[in-house]
Amino acid sequence: MTPSTPPGPEPLGPLLARLRRGRGRSQQALAAELCAASGVPTLSRHEVSRWERQLRVPGGFWLSWLAVVLAVPAELLAEAA
Repeated sequence: MTPSTPPGPEPLGPLLARLRRGRGRSQQALAAELCAASGVPTLSRHEVSRWERQLRVPGGFWLSWLAVVLAVPAELLAEAA
């Protein structure tokens, strides 16, 4: 019998979607919270959608704000990214 390989971290896109839905937030609401928290008014729900669909990966700036807004350790998001 071969030992099973432990699963790796959940990919960032599905993780973000799960965390967002778990808090009852829409992509638009999450984008608005990120804008308010970071002081950057230009993030749209379209960018959140791209992150969740893994078309783009948020950089360190947005990963840190995602951790704050979603109330999760930054390391969790960094490992998934």
